[in-house]
Amino acid sequence: MHAFREQTIGTFLDALASDAPAPGGGAAAGLAGAMGAALISMVTNLTIGRKKYADVEEEMKAIREQAEAIRVELTALAELDAQVFERVMEAYRLPRETDEQKAARKQAIREALKEATEVPLRMAEQAARLFELAVPLAEKGNKNAISDAGAGVQLANAAFETALLNVAINLSLLDDEAFAAQVRERVEALRAVQAEYKDKAVETVYRRILG
Repeated sequence: MHAFREQTIGTFLDALASDAPAPGGGAAAGLAGAMGAALISMVTNLTIGRKKYADVEEEMKAIREQAEAIRVELTALAELDAQVFERVMEAYRLPRETDEQKAARKQAIREALKEATEVPLRMAEQAARLFELAVPLAEKGNKNAISDAGAGVQLANAAFETALLNVAINLSLLDDEAFAAQVRERVEALRAVQAEYKDKAVETVYRRILG
């Protein structure tokens, strides 16, 4: 199958809707976040070069650079999520005739599930970075495009929440409490970022739209 970025939207959506287990929610989360990042870049591009916004041009360029890096990363993570799920399935298909095979299968499943937990967690981390970038963008970006900044935040939030659902389900299948504790700590930190920045960005967008 072609890389996601080389597929048409229709091809990807057909695959997503099919009975194939991958791509699934994780891949959708990554691409939703990538679209959010793209919209944030779009608003910076519609701000940069305008005389009215000359005093924030360098800040907009910095936001654009970070948003573009996040867009690339989220697109790659969407692809990786589908690949990692296949590795989980391969681990579950390993033979379990002997005690040695059972132990090897159990270890392979554990390692694959850890990777399948880590990938969406990294997606959520990237989405949380978009929340932070969106606050100054909402405050200072081109007012004529400010609804797109809000749309970018909402897509990032969809990616964030969807990715964390995948983290939760994969973590529930693991029997490694030390790893689970580390993941829960990271999720808690991400929730704090979401609480601090996401609503603030959206409220700022509405305030600027409504005057």
